[in-house]
Order: sequence, then C-alpha cells, then structure tokens
Amino acid sequence: MEFTQQETDVIVSKIKKYFTDELDSDIGGFEAEFLLTFFSKEIGPYFYNKGLADASQLLLEKTEEIGYLIQELEKPVT
Repeated sequence: MEFTQQETDVIVSKIKKYFTDELDSDIGGFEAEFLLTFFSKEIGPYFYNKGLADASQLLLEKTEEIGYLIQELEKPVT
C-alpha cells in the first residue's frame, strides 16, 4: 500500500496527534512515518481485503436487486 507524499504527511500528523492526545507521549515525524509503514505493510492488507469483501457483497446484493427489477418489467404472456 503506497500513499502520496501529501497523504503521508496528513497521516503522520494524525499519528503524532494521537500519541499526544491519547497516550500523553510525543512522537517524532520519523517514528510516526515508521509506524505508518509498519501498519500499512502488516495490517493494511486486512483492511484492504475486508473492503474488497464488503464491495463484493454489495455488488452481489445490487445484482440480485436488479434481477428482481428486471423480472417486474416482464410482460404477461397469454
């Protein structure tokens, strides 16, 4: 998982803020970026795969819904 420099800067800022606000600890930009790299490499695939599974399930549900809508369009046959 790769981020643009702008995305990295925003995420690093959020990590630093989290450490300050929630853990009452300061963390430098290098350490925060190291954590980002670790989490994106080691944990990111879990989030990515969950997103794919959710998207797949939604697509399946919508496809089924479209099938029902198409059936409603059928004309009676005599």
